[in-house]
Amino acid sequence: MPRHALIAGVSGIIGRHLAEHLLGTKGWTVSGISRHKHDLPKGVKHIAVDLTDEEAVRSALKRVKPTDVFITTWLRQATEAENCRVNAGMVRNLLSAMEGKKIRHAALVTGLKHYMGPFEAYAKSKMVTPFREEQPRLPYQNFYYDQEDELYAAAEKQGFTWSVHRPHTLIGYTVGNQMNMAATLGAYAAICKETGRPFVFPGSPQQYEAVVDITDGRIIAKQLLWAATKPAARNEAFNIVNGEVFRWSWMWPKLAEHLGVTAADYPGHAQPLEKQMAGMEPVWDAIVARHGLQKNPLSAVASWWHSDADLGRVFENFTDMTKCRDKGFTAYQNSVRSFTDAFDRLRAAKVLP
Repeated sequence: MPRHALIAGVSGIIGRHLAEHLLGTKGWTVSGISRHKHDLPKGVKHIAVDLTDEEAVRSALKRVKPTDVFITTWLRQATEAENCRVNAGMVRNLLSAMEGKKIRHAALVTGLKHYMGPFEAYAKSKMVTPFREEQPRLPYQNFYYDQEDELYAAAEKQGFTWSVHRPHTLIGYTVGNQMNMAATLGAYAAICKETGRPFVFPGSPQQYEAVVDITDGRIIAKQLLWAATKPAARNEAFNIVNGEVFRWSWMWPKLAEHLGVTAADYPGHAQPLEKQMAGMEPVWDAIVARHGLQKNPLSAVASWWHSDADLGRVFENFTDMTKCRDKGFTAYQNSVRSFTDAFDRLRAAKVLP
């Protein structure tokens, strides 16, 4: 039976990789929502709409009849109360617009702040690794919880199945995403090479030596398709990471080699990228001009704040995948190649030198 996916956040890392994966799967067509049309995969029918505007969403989706909805987007706000209001509202607006369309499945992508807490209460509760889906919600306001509750309510009302997916740090190809560590580290390496700065791991000692994992955009795309089509995955929440763990002390030299720089000795303390890279816009513009790159501002390529948040953690964080494996999802992704493949694709697209 033909399937028609509606992807909210199609221009992001997850949305783009999901669109590519579905378009390469027999029987699927794809419509994608984003506020602005970026360089989307060929074959995606783009819908420009702001999901915070309920009436605009209903109007834009009036004639769209998907079988499956994938929610892969969120908007960061100044407070967690506002995060809850805005992001839960987007889920509610989108799923309300699906009433009467008889969708089969809706998937929501959240993340590991489900276990670690929101920005305002980050790591304030005792955490037990690896994170497991059975762990209870934390006693803090968290927009992930509110999004889930909107999903559950709509599923009960409309009669569709659901799944929730909790990735770790996302690695993949996209441009203009505010949480793209691959593009951020690639830009950092290019600026270090240009200025003679050391390519030093910018995060905390705990993160440099601790066990960690990541989520490739390609592997979460596979899990999203699996959960939408396999009865064993119905109405469940799943962690999703590559399926291996590593330490940054091991990974950093491998990334440096691929990026053509020398990994500096770790100084034993954090050196945040936001501080290191302050005022580097003219340097980046010169790199863009000399290498004939896309004319993206540095702020559209590198998200210093997000990589600082990930790499500056002072606690261990990695994820258990037993639940989805027991239910039949056994895909695996090499984490070094998650980075190097993303670097290569960003270079081929003339985003990085």
